[in-house]
Amino acid sequence: MIGPFSDGTPIVPSSSQRANRSLAVAGIAWVLFWSLMVLVALEDYRRDGGAAFWQPILWETSSAVVATILFLVQRRFSRGDDALVATPRRWFGRQLRWLPLYWFGFTPIVFAIRHGVYALAGARYEHHPWSEVFVYEALKISVFFGLFTTIGFGLLSYREMMKERVRAEQAGALLREAQLERLTHQMQPHFLFNALNTISSLMHTDVARADATLVRLADVLRATLALGERPQARLRDELRLCQDYAAVMAERFDGRVTLAWDVDPAALDVMLPAISLQPLLENVFKHTVVRRREATAIRVAAVIDGDTMVVRVEDDGGVLDDACTPGITVANLRTRLAALHGANASLALIALAPAGVRAEMRLPCTC
Repeated sequence: MIGPFSDGTPIVPSSSQRANRSLAVAGIAWVLFWSLMVLVALEDYRRDGGAAFWQPILWETSSAVVATILFLVQRRFSRGDDALVATPRRWFGRQLRWLPLYWFGFTPIVFAIRHGVYALAGARYEHHPWSEVFVYEALKISVFFGLFTTIGFGLLSYREMMKERVRAEQAGALLREAQLERLTHQMQPHFLFNALNTISSLMHTDVARADATLVRLADVLRATLALGERPQARLRDELRLCQDYAAVMAERFDGRVTLAWDVDPAALDVMLPAISLQPLLENVFKHTVVRRREATAIRVAAVIDGDTMVVRVEDDGGVLDDACTPGITVANLRTRLAALHGANASLALIALAPAGVRAEMRLPCTC
């Protein structure tokens, strides 16, 4: 259950709690499965007229013990594959590497246990020829392996789904906070006042430009409100907001800024946190363009690097210390990236030579 603390912070299950729940469910299912196998063996043995009921119990419990040991060994050394659960083909392919361990490890150990216990009981364990035993047991354990692996995949998938749900809820809460932050702090009144002053000045010299700038300003405000309704947005929508915002700012700083857009078309439909690109661009205007008299070159780029999208906003005149001064934009965006993608996403500020600052955001490619 998810609820709030008194300060509004979401209460979510910790990763260790989720892991313990999954482990408990898996353990219960495992015990129930082998208990059913023992009961079936007992019933078959009774129908065949057997009287030594310890024997079918031994057969199935020895199988259960060895299968459990082999499974724990597999699990111990394949935890690193859990990250592949989002790509089932690769995950199952990795698990199939363990099947020979069951083929060549299960039968010898199980039958050694049975022969040993029978010998201690003063009896002899009779079975089919070894060639038939190995074939039969290999087929049986292969079926069990497939069943156990499928169940394990289901549990891991459920765990990842719950993680994504928690991340989405955290991101939603952070987004609502970020939206309020944008409307009250980051999208400060001075931006509106300056934009309106720019429009007012243009009205006396170039009505068409004033009208176009006013339309752009309305588009910026409309897009900010629309994107703020969801935790993520496509890069193409973020770019549209940024371009409208840049057009308004370019009018204000007429002749003092040049913009270049270098975007890989393959990246346009990749999802990223809503209203995440425009604040990075706003930082450049706020902490570089405003403070310089000479022209500032700004470049916005997005490329696909394997399974990762890399988004960069850089200028040729900023100073890293100045870019870090506010802190709120970078800190807020880093928190939202972590909530959505965990350690798979990052935001870095990089000083460029001889001058300039690059904000570089990396996140998984999701559409």
